Amino acid sequence: MKKEKLLLPLAGIPLIEHVIRAAESSHLDEVILIYRNANIKEIGAKYLKKIIFNAHAEKGQSAAVKLGISASDKEADAFMFFVGDQPFLSTTIIDILIDISIDYPDNIIVPVYNGKRGSPVIFPAKLKDELLTLAGDSGGRIIVERHKEELKLIEIENPDTGIDIDTQEEYEKIIRQIS
Repeated sequence: MKKEKLLLPLAGIPLIEHVIRAAESSHLDEVILIYRNANIKEIGAKYLKKIIFNAHAEKGQSAAVKLGISASDKEADAFMFFVGDQPFLSTTIIDILIDISIDYPDNIIVPVYNGKRGSPVIFPAKLKDELLTLAGDSGGRIIVERHKEELKLIEIENPDTGIDIDTQEEYEKIIRQIS
C-alpha cells in the first residue's frame, strides 16, 4: 500500500486496534503485540502489557513469530498468530478456535473463510522448536505444509470475518460497504 495500512481508520478506529480489541477480549491467556511502527506501539499500549519492537522486520514474518514465541509464557500449550489487517475478526471466532484447539491439542487449527485458509492460526506447543527455526516471510505456512496430517481446518460461517486488507482498493471497497 506504500503506507502503514494498520493505521488506516475503519469506523474511526485504526485497523490494528480492531484486532487488538478482539484478541484482548478473548479467552487468550496472553496477548503479545509485535510492532515496528511507534504509532502501533501507542495503540497497543492502551490495551496490552507485552509490546515488543521488531528490530528485524525486514526478515519477514518469521522474525515476528520468533519474537512472540520467545516472549510468551514458557508453559504455553499453544501459540495463536494474528495479522493486524483483519478488522472484522471477532472475539467469538477467536474463542471458537481456542475451544477447538483445547479439544484437539496436537493439531494445527486453521480457520477457513469462504473456502480459503486464513488467520488466526493456532500451533500446538509441540511445534515450538520448528516455529523458532522459521526464516523469511513464509510465517507458519511451511510448518502447516509439513504437518498436513495434523491440520484441522475450521469452516467459519461468516466469511467477512476473514477479510484482510492488502490493497488501497480493498480498503476503499470496505469503507464503501460499511458507510
